[in-house]
Amino acid sequence: MFAQQRENTGFDWSGFRKELLAMLLLSWPMIMTNLSQTALTVIDVMLTGRLGAEALAAGALATNLYFGFFIFGVGVVTVTSPIIANTLGRKRNDVREVRRIFRQGLWAAACLSVPVWIVLWHAEEILIYIGQKPELAAEAGHYMHVLQWAYFPTLVYALVRSFVATLERPAWALFICLTALPINFLVAWALMFGNFGMPALGLPGAGYATLFASIYMAIGMLVVVLRAKKFRRYRLLGRFWRPDWPKFFAIWRLGLPAGLHMVFEVVAFTFSALMMGVLGTNELAAHTIAIQISGLCFMVPVGLGQAVAIRVGLANGAGNSHGVTLAGRAAMTMALGFALCTATVMILMPELLVSFYLDLSDPKNAAVVALATGFLFYSAVFQLSDGVQAVGVGMLRGLRDVRIPMILAGIGYCVIGLPLGITLAFNTPLRGQGIWIGFVTGLTLVAFAVVWRWSKRNQINRWVR
Repeated sequence: MFAQQRENTGFDWSGFRKELLAMLLLSWPMIMTNLSQTALTVIDVMLTGRLGAEALAAGALATNLYFGFFIFGVGVVTVTSPIIANTLGRKRNDVREVRRIFRQGLWAAACLSVPVWIVLWHAEEILIYIGQKPELAAEAGHYMHVLQWAYFPTLVYALVRSFVATLERPAWALFICLTALPINFLVAWALMFGNFGMPALGLPGAGYATLFASIYMAIGMLVVVLRAKKFRRYRLLGRFWRPDWPKFFAIWRLGLPAGLHMVFEVVAFTFSALMMGVLGTNELAAHTIAIQISGLCFMVPVGLGQAVAIRVGLANGAGNSHGVTLAGRAAMTMALGFALCTATVMILMPELLVSFYLDLSDPKNAAVVALATGFLFYSAVFQLSDGVQAVGVGMLRGLRDVRIPMILAGIGYCVIGLPLGITLAFNTPLRGQGIWIGFVTGLTLVAFAVVWRWSKRNQINRWVR
């Protein structure tokens, strides 16, 4: 927790060092959990690559479509974290308020899941409508008919994970996620390729693996909060059927713009992946590899953003403006340092990174390898911008400032970045590289806009009331 600190005109090196340590202790389990969750997808992608380029492309289409809905749901339910943080900042032991906030977050997850399940059941028709090849759309649809059922348990896991992290015990979520990795791998290995006497289902086998792992993680986290001494006093599932409409609508007031903010970024990336599919199977496969590598790196600033939202929320709830500033500085410093490291690796060793996904010695993979290494150069360029915007959004979310950042993200990603990328891809010889240039442009604009918004933080509390 933050101690009340006096504002001063000089740089508070002692406070900054303490905040760096506090940020590191809170964020590293969250970062590792993000990486572990991404590893679940990476395992499926790597195994799918053994089925061939067409299976990899079909899996990418389904995963990108699913991810847009998934990230919106996560954006909605995880706003419970800054809400709870601000509540605990004001009153450390407000068990009843925390329980009500969590319960309405669970309601929100349930309300989201039913319409999403209905939409995703028609994934094949949606993909054909937007111009994907019928054979790829059909295979993606079969995969989605299994994958979609992971939606609700994944949101439940995200909700409980946010709760334990806000109470500064994020290691529980990491433990549950790490133990889910072998489950995911073994089920995928068995059902995709017919090992251990199981039927060889191909791509849908990866969907079953994700589903089983998601159910395990949701149940595991619920057991933790119901049984562990630190959490059980909150009785989170007590009277879960009882509504608290003010809390329910408060979650949606913050959750809708927070979820849409995340969706704007995902829409840009997802629609770009769909356009890669229009360009060709090789472009889509190469894009899938490059975006997976970028996504792994992105989990670090995402974890920092989650941690700083809690630290800022606790300080903001306690009325400690100096603590708010220190939390933002610490998280941004860590994000920039990490981005410089990942950018260097992507520029100097792209072939090594691609080799984890494809056999570089196989001539059949040469075209995909060449495209993927080229895309990684652009990924290296936007590492700084991506890190700044991810952490900056978390800083603002800790202040419960979500509407203006949502608008800024919509303009940067969907009004400028995405149209620019598509224009360059289909009207110049750049093709797939043009789409990545759009990424760089959109992310950079959003990063500058978020930093500008943070500079107005002393006025935000008045604006968001």
